[in-house]
Order: sequence, then structure tokens, then C-alpha cells
Amino acid sequence: METPVVFLHGFSREQLGAIMRAVKAVAAETGMDPKEIAFATSTPTNMEWKVRDLIDEVRQEHEYLKNNPPPRMA
Repeated sequence: METPVVFLHGFSREQLGAIMRAVKAVAAETGMDPKEIAFATSTPTNMEWKVRDLIDEVRQEHEYLKNNPPPRMA
């Protein structure tokens, strides 16, 4: 299965967090690993991209971060 991508635009930081938590909760309830979902928000740059290019880029970044997680802040 290809990595699912959720692209969000026009939400506040608080709303983004709530939406991401809700999507992850539903994914877990339906047997999907929430860590497999790639999330992205709009930027001035990616608003000009073709959807296919955006999805490909988000999936690549998601895979990279899964394999190279950033250090946790103490």
C-alpha cells in the first residue's frame, strides 16, 4: 500500500494538531498504523506544484524522517 498523504491548508496551528490527532485516532481504530500517514501543510512554494509532485515529495520526506528521526528535545 502506498503511504497515505493528508494535505492541509488554511488551518491554525491548534486546528492542525487537532485534525492530525483525529486522523491518527481513526486510523488506529480501523487497524492502520497512524505512523504510516504522511501529513503536509501548504507553503507558498508547494501551492504552485502539481498534486502528483506534492504527493511524491511528501512521501519521500516521510520515508526519510521515518528512517532518520530527528533527535528529541529534552
